[in-house]
Amino acid sequence: MKPEDLPLRDLHLPAPIGWWPLAYGWWILFGLLVLAVCWVGYRQWLNWQAGAARRRALDELQKLQDRYAADHDAAAFIINASTLLRRGMLAYAPRAEIAGLSGEAWLEWLDRGLDEPAFSAGAGRCLYDLPYRPASVAASLDISELTTLLRRRLRTPVQVTV
Repeated sequence: MKPEDLPLRDLHLPAPIGWWPLAYGWWILFGLLVLAVCWVGYRQWLNWQAGAARRRALDELQKLQDRYAADHDAAAFIINASTLLRRGMLAYAPRAEIAGLSGEAWLEWLDRGLDEPAFSAGAGRCLYDLPYRPASVAASLDISELTTLLRRRLRTPVQVTV
């Protein structure tokens, strides 16, 4: 028999192993990855929701500042800023802890978490009695310094006692 007549073929290697379908380990890994992404997204959403009251209060403070720039009514600015500060702090601390505070106790509570006592001994002291004094006294106040202090208080986390 002649070698050309033999029904022989070249060696055939098996096809390379494909990447699909994936092994179970990869599916588990992808599932864990999806869970991790969902958990991080949920935590970010919770943090964003927690800051909603703070963002709203800062927007209201900007509106008060714009209104003051238009009409230069310092007494109205102080009254509205005091109310805004009280509402803003009620969003972050228990109502039972804040609602009954007034006068010096309120100013000392506002100083929590700040570097210096800016409310009980600084520019924020005007919130103590200025809303109840004549408008001529409020006109001599530096509103920009007070606005900066209020903005810092609204941005700084409050140290709440349990």
